[in-house]
Amino acid sequence: MEQYKKEFIDFMVESKVLKFGSFTLKSGRQSPFFMNAGGYVTGSQLKKLGEYYAKAIHNTYGDDFDVLFGPAYKGIPLAVVTAMAYSELYGKEVRYCSDRKEEKDHGADKGSFLGSKLQDGDRVIMIEDVTTSGKSMEETVPKVKGAADVTIVGLMVSLNRMEVGKGGEKVALDEVKDLYGFDTAAIVDMNDVVEALWNKEVNGEVVIDDTIKAAIDAYYEQYGVK
Repeated sequence: MEQYKKEFIDFMVESKVLKFGSFTLKSGRQSPFFMNAGGYVTGSQLKKLGEYYAKAIHNTYGDDFDVLFGPAYKGIPLAVVTAMAYSELYGKEVRYCSDRKEEKDHGADKGSFLGSKLQDGDRVIMIEDVTTSGKSMEETVPKVKGAADVTIVGLMVSLNRMEVGKGGEKVALDEVKDLYGFDTAAIVDMNDVVEALWNKEVNGEVVIDDTIKAAIDAYYEQYGVK
């Protein structure tokens, strides 16, 4: 596992963004872990987060893209901090764009988008926090494709939960790839998380002990890809 991935997993735990216990998801599933990117709230946390996304995008997709698109609402700060990190780490200026939940009908920036306007020929990378069902892409992809003649290079999320999507046979990221025809990736997946944290300490505490590991295994018996 690359060093930045190990560091990112510790960072999620230290930021209290990745938690273990018992959580009811929007889908109704009872999960032994929960990840909430809304927990990144300080300047230093957001700076680091953008750097991890930038490194993962650089390693996965290279630098041949123009725009980072973050779906409202959580995707907005993700796109902003990653565009800043990309400039700092790789010397490449990329634009950020996000959609509005409600269209603005006045001012110089009226319309359906924040940030840069999408232009014909743009190569776009979508950026999200976590994809459990792929539902957000149903709303976002048509907006992006309808705004200009763009190419969506791929999607980057921070954590691949690795559970089956709506179709019940493939993980959500693979469903998105099959449905829309662009690549999908994550900074880390749950296999990485378990490998990095099982019976290992972060700030003096074991994050995934044998009990939590057993709960994670049972969860994937039910919701993992068969």
